[in-house]
Amino acid sequence: MRIEALTLIGAVVFAGCSHQQAQIANEAPNQMIGLSREQVLTCMGAPTKQAATGATEVWSYDSGNSAAGITGNSAAGVNRMHNCMVNVVMTDGRVSSVNYVGDTGGPITQGEQCAFAVRNCVR
Repeated sequence: MRIEALTLIGAVVFAGCSHQQAQIANEAPNQMIGLSREQVLTCMGAPTKQAATGATEVWSYDSGNSAAGITGNSAAGVNRMHNCMVNVVMTDGRVSSVNYVGDTGGPITQGEQCAFAVRNCVR
């Protein structure tokens, strides 16, 4: 009985952290609009990949803790790795959009893995 209680407490704490991460990731795209290149470098660091066409640049960042999550029937033990690619689109040197690609989190916590890259940009 004691082990079950500890497991339940751990699950609640983990769920709370995942929800907080998802909230950060959901707020970041709106809050980052208008940031300069220098501000993005300060809060996110150097991008993993860069591409440019005319006045538009896309900086890509790998994000996530690569934690395995259990999906579907937990008794079946189906594990999936969550990871996120954050694409920061800049037009004329300012962020014009931020989007997320990949298996970014659980059904209730979409985007949680993206928060690792963007959390320092959220005010």
